[in-house]
Amino acid sequence: MEDLKLMYRRRFNGDEKFRKEMYAVICKDFLQKFVAKNSVVLDVAAGHCEFINAIEAKQKIALDLNPDVRLYASKDVKCIVSSSSVMNGIKTNSVDVVYCSNFFEHISKAEITKTIKRMHKVLKKNGQVLIIQPNIRYCYKDYWMFFDHITPLDDRSTSEALELNGFSIIKVIPQFLPYTTKSILPKSALLVSIYLKIPLLWKIFGGQAFIIAKKV
Repeated sequence: MEDLKLMYRRRFNGDEKFRKEMYAVICKDFLQKFVAKNSVVLDVAAGHCEFINAIEAKQKIALDLNPDVRLYASKDVKCIVSSSSVMNGIKTNSVDVVYCSNFFEHISKAEITKTIKRMHKVLKKNGQVLIIQPNIRYCYKDYWMFFDHITPLDDRSTSEALELNGFSIIKVIPQFLPYTTKSILPKSALLVSIYLKIPLLWKIFGGQAFIIAKKV
């Protein structure tokens, strides 16, 4: 755990303010339309809680194995310290939307399967999962720049894993967000907003897929 804290401190050092601003824009201009404001939302591997703090919902839950998640969550966010494959403290059929970003590449295929099964269990009938995931097809040159990456996935393999474990695919955008904020591109909330409004830019700079799947 201490090694993990050190790694992420090094990785995100200097980016915290921009990431918070970036997620505020991404949630407002894009993700919120997939999340009803009266819903129960679970952020799996919430990390620094940029998404769960910014999204509007009736009940917001941040789940992470790192107890430091409590340091980053807003007051209206319930924090649960647990692994993604167990999700202690989250009741069956209790969640409307599960969000998961930049996580599956950090765990094994066996753990990915367990996590997806657990997502399915905690979701209500017709509940949805929103996934933002590095797409190896479009970021293969830089995919291994991060030491803790384990499993390479693309939009097709991620979709297949979801379908094999009780989900139907609703929407797939193979190229959505850039692969990393560690780039030569200028960091500006205004530029993020402009980027989200021009899908043509996604096909140029997008290294991450966006997938929506529904519990069946």
